[in-house]
Amino acid sequence: MSQTPEDRTRYDEETFEGIDFTGETVDSGAFHDCTFVRCRLSGATLRSCRLVDVRFQHCDLSLLRVPGSTFSGCEFEQCRVTGVDWTAADWAALVLREPLSFLDCDISHSTFLGLDLRKGTVRNCTAHDADFREANLGGADFSGTDLSESLFGETDLTEADFREARNYRIDPRRNTLAGTQFSLPEALALLYALDIEIGGEEG
Repeated sequence: MSQTPEDRTRYDEETFEGIDFTGETVDSGAFHDCTFVRCRLSGATLRSCRLVDVRFQHCDLSLLRVPGSTFSGCEFEQCRVTGVDWTAADWAALVLREPLSFLDCDISHSTFLGLDLRKGTVRNCTAHDADFREANLGGADFSGTDLSESLFGETDLTEADFREARNYRIDPRRNTLAGTQFSLPEALALLYALDIEIGGEEG
């Protein structure tokens, strides 16, 4: 049975389906192993909430505000998660944090500046004009994602997976690349950043 997250503060193994929580605020809510299906949380505020192993499926979370909230092991699948400033969440409070996972989502215009997102997943997503500068993305999976106009600078991309990703602009001189996986022809963009020319053999 569908529930709405506004009557109490702790929820365990519950499903919220088809709710419209646009522009509303949840204060100090704790969600453990819950599932949100086809919900609208556009412009909503999760203030000082704790979300552990929460799944969002086919939801609209555009312009979601997350001040002081913590996220561990949360998964977003086929969701719109645009314009979210993830730096407002409380990442320091998490001692044992499981990575975030975005699958087939639109996370455009979101900010991950300086965050520790090791082993996170951004697979088959649209990530236009997202900010990943100074983030630790070691072991992250960006495979199949469109990264047009997204920002990388002083970003740790050690052993990250960019196979089948496209439209990225990553300067090898300004980011840490070690064991990072790319695929052709998209990987040629790395050479363009070095301002070098590759010519064919003269006949």
